[in-house]
Amino acid sequence: MLSNKAKRILKKYRYVFDTLENYDKTGKLPFQRKRIDVTLSVETINKLKAIKEKTGKPISRIIEERIC
Repeated sequence: MLSNKAKRILKKYRYVFDTLENYDKTGKLPFQRKRIDVTLSVETINKLKAIKEKTGKPISRIIEERIC
């Protein structure tokens, strides 16, 4: 039987325990990054580079922010 303190910790950090349980099953963390190859037009690449220079963010981060 769990003590009150253990129950509070479990309730407060449930997402951490769920993430670790999923990691045990799959061997992957949900926030890991994966490299993919994408073909883009030269115009799109130039626009992304301009945004990169303006914001200082990597192109991958710019794309992620626009999609999600």
